[in-house]
Amino acid sequence: MNISILTVFSELYKPFLQTSLIHRAQQAGKIAFDVDEFFSFVAPKERIDAPTFGHGAGMLIRPEVVERAITSKEEKYGKAYKVFFSPQGKKLDQPMLARMIKRAQEAGHMMLLPARYEGMDARVEEQYADEIVSVGDFVLMGGDIPAMMLLEGMLRLIPGIVGKEESVHADSFTGPFVDYPEYTAPVTWQGREVPEIVRSGNHEAIRQWRADQAAKKTVLHHFSWLRSHEVTPEEKQIVAKHIPPHYVVLMHGEIMLGDGKQVGTTSVTSIDIHDIARSSATYGIKNFFVTTPLADQQRIVEKLLTFWNTQVGINYNPHRHRALRRVRLTSTLDEVIAAIEAIEGVKPLMLSTSACPMGHQKVISFNDQEMIWETGRPVLLLLGTGQGMSHDLVARTDFLLKPLHGFTDFNHLSVRSAAAIIFDRWLGINEKGG
Repeated sequence: MNISILTVFSELYKPFLQTSLIHRAQQAGKIAFDVDEFFSFVAPKERIDAPTFGHGAGMLIRPEVVERAITSKEEKYGKAYKVFFSPQGKKLDQPMLARMIKRAQEAGHMMLLPARYEGMDARVEEQYADEIVSVGDFVLMGGDIPAMMLLEGMLRLIPGIVGKEESVHADSFTGPFVDYPEYTAPVTWQGREVPEIVRSGNHEAIRQWRADQAAKKTVLHHFSWLRSHEVTPEEKQIVAKHIPPHYVVLMHGEIMLGDGKQVGTTSVTSIDIHDIARSSATYGIKNFFVTTPLADQQRIVEKLLTFWNTQVGINYNPHRHRALRRVRLTSTLDEVIAAIEAIEGVKPLMLSTSACPMGHQKVISFNDQEMIWETGRPVLLLLGTGQGMSHDLVARTDFLLKPLHGFTDFNHLSVRSAAAIIFDRWLGINEKGG
């Protein structure tokens, strides 16, 4: 396979291409590189860049210069699979690398076009780009480092370039999990010891330990990656062990009432409890608490039983029954906290939710699981009824989750609808398409 690289600074690639496995792959005839500068395709002292049209700073590489360079290389090596680099491109990941190497091998000629300055004229990418790659949500001085990153990640997928092919297939991000920790001699170093199970010689025990450790690292540090993949029932069970225990409380006290100023108590509705209980079971919530005055609890139980019997009818539904068994009635938030502490041995870390910003000191997004979960504490999600929880109640919590929003100015979800969305965004699987 031929790889053409068209760049402003060809000198950057000399040490890179003469190093380690990439150098050996060239010696073995698996790949061949042709590195050239855009300056080769202009007359002496002619500029390769020009100012942008309209208001804006910076210079762009001229489209006709890129055209000449592409035409020259394709005349020499044949039509290329052409890759450009831009922060606006598709974010590079392991599945993308696998797809790209396949396309490059099918073409037999791959062309990398890293830009400098403010980039290239947009028409060049529209005309030529088979792929536009981003290596992250940040901006570099040019595309050469991303081009080298792409080569490092992609070429190791060619059989024979990396010594042990099994190490490629077991890499982090080749599936839903990152890699497990590995160790070598000495057994003890700086007071840290290689786990005994790794040295046991019991291959099945080692396999299970590695799977467990990989799941733990992925849950705590790469949950967004994990949740974007399909996982097997066995893998789900392993993952569930490492997600901290989650609890939910639906507050009917310390609630903002209709005028948006008065704080009081709202009435309990059976459908809210019924639907949130089912959502709680779906997303692995251990217990669903409902706060209501003690004097009302017996009446509410009878009301709920009537509602549930109506819903179930003569057809007993074990899944619904399992969900409803998670419901616990309490009088106050303090009772909820005490109940969780009795179960877990430590007080929960509390996350409040609100339909509008509340001026909390610590506001988090639905992508901040690592910050919360690395504490090792159980998590209690607070949901409000009425017009939402009072400011004082929200202030008691450790963090406030950002409000749910769509791309409209309407934001009036029922609490049972909001609960399902919150659980899914925080704990749910969100697979990417194939």
